[in-house]
Amino acid sequence: MDKYEVFKKQVYSLTGIDLSSYKEKQMKRRIQSLVTRNKFTDFDDYFNGLKSDQKLFDEFINYLTINVSEFFRNPTQWSVLEKEILPDLIACNKKLNIWSSACSTGEEPYTLVMLLTRFFKLSEISILATDIDLGAIEKAKTGIYNEKSIQNVPNDLKNKYFEKIGKSFKIHQSIKDCVKFDRLDLLRDKYPNNCNLILCRNVLIYFTEEAKANIYKKFHDSLSNDGILFVGSTEQIIMPERYNLKSAKTFFYKKSF
Repeated sequence: MDKYEVFKKQVYSLTGIDLSSYKEKQMKRRIQSLVTRNKFTDFDDYFNGLKSDQKLFDEFINYLTINVSEFFRNPTQWSVLEKEILPDLIACNKKLNIWSSACSTGEEPYTLVMLLTRFFKLSEISILATDIDLGAIEKAKTGIYNEKSIQNVPNDLKNKYFEKIGKSFKIHQSIKDCVKFDRLDLLRDKYPNNCNLILCRNVLIYFTEEAKANIYKKFHDSLSNDGILFVGSTEQIIMPERYNLKSAKTFFYKKSF
């Protein structure tokens, strides 16, 4: 067994993260860059470092989970959500059960809350936001962002819900109070039930086809009968009927039976 195969088993034992579910060439290259950058000789040497150095371990988890996000990422898609998807969901449901399934550092669920203020009072909005990376979740709870990450936020929302602190921007507590953060591994953990809207954007491109198929099926089971799955701009689902999903709009999929 080569050293990377051994490393994958060791990482699974240490973290519960199954590297076999990620595209191998891509993930191996990413991890090799960490090995080289931190001046380890090979995967064995690097794994010993991960076990003994918390800072190194945190860097590995953060790098592995690819935390790249921004508010209103791909603005056109958020416009479709606001103008076409949400009105239909709200017409059938007094309260929406919403899950941001790979929330990274919080930009996505906080974007959702701000968008929902166009339809609801803040006291009526509640979103579950999950991620595999506890470090990212802690950053999300802090809610401080740089100027680039908020560049797509509409001015009325930016002025209302952000406070400038030096060169950074802190999101208001009233928005943070609408989001409950928790850790969840999309490959292993139980999904929430009866979701009217699930967001999983710019994450599944890193998984193998087998892992993606499993996740799509679990999303289907997690959706309410009228529920919608919102995916990222590089993640259109080919033949969604394989997972009992059907296209509602580009990047939006509805549960079917």
